[in-house]
Amino acid sequence: MTDALSPIDILLVEDDPGDVLMTKEAFEHHKIRNNLHVVSDGVEALRFVRREEEFAGAPRPGLILLDLNLPRKDGREVLAELKATPELRSIPVVVLTTSEAEEDIVRSYDLHANAYVTKPVDFERFIEVVRQIDDFFVTVVKLPH
Repeated sequence: MTDALSPIDILLVEDDPGDVLMTKEAFEHHKIRNNLHVVSDGVEALRFVRREEEFAGAPRPGLILLDLNLPRKDGREVLAELKATPELRSIPVVVLTTSEAEEDIVRSYDLHANAYVTKPVDFERFIEVVRQIDDFFVTVVKLPH
């Protein structure tokens, strides 16, 4: 069992290089010690969590930050598959997307997302949102090991 201050592995599923860079910078800015892994589409995300192909040695993420609008397999499909798979459904998933559409919010929670966060366009606000997600899901909430 790891203690609450041990770094966890976080999987960022994001196809926008600018958003990937901002997330990495937010981690560095706040000295977040967690290990950030990045994949750029839904197919890679599922291969990562299932430890398939090039991700055979991948760690099991303690938290997934999931964009909805992804190539090859969108975030809704990824979320549905994660939550339908018994050995993966306990991984917390935070939908982190630009969409403010009510239908996306409702659908994400219907698919058992743990949280839905709209990405701020302002860099400073984005950094603060990433810090708050990290604080809440890594420091406050008890996650399964």
